[in-house]
Amino acid sequence: MMTDPIRQRYELMAGHLNEHQRRLWAGAEAEVLGWGGIGHVSRATGLSRGVVAAGRRELGQPGRGIPGGRVRRPGGGRKRLTVRDSALKADLERLIEPTTRGEPESPLRWTCKSTRELTAALRDQGHPVSHTVVAELLHRLDYSLQADRKIREGGNVPDRDAQFNHINAEVTRYQAEGQPVISVDAKKRELIGPFKNPGREWRPKGRAPAVNVYDFPSLSEGKALPYGVYDLTTNTGRVNVGTDHDTAMLAVASIRQWWDTMGHTTYPAATRLLITADGGGSNGSRNHLWKWELQRWADESGLTIRVCHFPPGTSKWNKIEHRLFSAITQNWRGQPLVSYETVIQLIGATHTRTGLTVQAGLDQHAYPTGIKISDDQMAHIQLQKDRFHGEWNYTISPTTSGKT
Repeated sequence: MMTDPIRQRYELMAGHLNEHQRRLWAGAEAEVLGWGGIGHVSRATGLSRGVVAAGRRELGQPGRGIPGGRVRRPGGGRKRLTVRDSALKADLERLIEPTTRGEPESPLRWTCKSTRELTAALRDQGHPVSHTVVAELLHRLDYSLQADRKIREGGNVPDRDAQFNHINAEVTRYQAEGQPVISVDAKKRELIGPFKNPGREWRPKGRAPAVNVYDFPSLSEGKALPYGVYDLTTNTGRVNVGTDHDTAMLAVASIRQWWDTMGHTTYPAATRLLITADGGGSNGSRNHLWKWELQRWADESGLTIRVCHFPPGTSKWNKIEHRLFSAITQNWRGQPLVSYETVIQLIGATHTRTGLTVQAGLDQHAYPTGIKISDDQMAHIQLQKDRFHGEWNYTISPTTSGKT
């Protein structure tokens, strides 16, 4: 049986033709054959009938081929799976969000779940994906394979992973109900003055700013204590730059300022607020002044305040570290923080491709250290501990009198 001459010609030429040229050649063969030519060429070459028909049409429209020497028209070709399945990326991020690890200001991140586990979960949600597609998406989201314990996380805290899942469930529930959810923390203290700030920035050659050789606090004009509040739902933040001490009073004052300037207009019908915070520092789970100040603000605002703390040694899992502070650090890299005005302007100018916007303000109030909250005062706090790790998860309700 003789081989089809069209198939022979195609096998000889295919390796020398690009996509556009193959289409035109197939269209020419079909045009020569006449009626039934498209089907005959399609069967002989394995090209689809649509491709052969497109080549034939292009031959009949001189000057209307692919512009600019391109092989495909702009936007041509098979669309990415994330374009055809618009919910895929968001669902993948929701699956890995509770179990994401990595340094807050480093692009290296990883997830506790395997690629195949994620693939199975996505398929259960109706996404027809393979594990290779999931791996490709993870790389695009800046995840990478990591060896065990590349970054220290502290000791093994009992129920650590269970607490992460608990926080994630609470955040999801509050957001579904339209109630505000914020992540809070204090950024590291910065000295004000001509001191070196890590990182590099584009400048005219030889025009790098001169800074002090030493960064002794005695040479500074003050200190900046940025306390951040990040809204997980709206991807917005407010940073209150204190000048005195990082105490629980500064922490709650910063939350109050966020609510007064941003929160109450975004959530006019809110009755509750969820706060996710580290387990230590000015907003620590054992800090009595933190809970006392939250009670005072609950009475002022009328909001029922729910707090979920991250377990000890896991502060980098707090969303404010990845979503807000890392962006601020990138924005002011290589810029000496010579004044409070500079700090405020650089923080306020921070934005990301994902839509982050930030407000900043200077707080020159005094926040003295050493304030003790008595047992009698603690007894007046309307605090309800959860059954699951009440030391990490608790709710503070407004008092009926409005005063504590």
